[in-house]
Amino acid sequence: MNDPAHLAAIHASAFDTPWDAAAIRALLDMPGAELEHEAEGFLLWRRAADEAEIVTLAVSPEARRQGLGGRLLDRTLGRARDQGVARVFLEVAHDNDSALALYASRGFEKAGRRPAYYARADGARADALILALNLC
Repeated sequence: MNDPAHLAAIHASAFDTPWDAAAIRALLDMPGAELEHEAEGFLLWRRAADEAEIVTLAVSPEARRQGLGGRLLDRTLGRARDQGVARVFLEVAHDNDSALALYASRGFEKAGRRPAYYARADGARADALILALNLC
């Protein structure tokens, strides 16, 4: 289930500019990297000292709106708390309304913006919002 090729296939179904299996493997091999996964989705995060970054949360289209993203996020936040993480960061496209709603429901707040950060399949660019959540 944590096979990089399988994770890359899920990522490709979820994003305009997906990561291949080699990129996923490299991320999994980074110090502090951890993975939460189910058959149709995964959340990759990494911890450094008392901070954590959600690197990506990907759910295949057929599994969306069934609570999978929320389960992955909740398990990750619980593990982060257990490991002494005080603050969690992530980046999300400014127009990804479903992801923004999920993160807001868990208490994430806007901490910054990266203009034209994400590349879209049609060549357009989208801003990234930096969100943060204090766990303690």
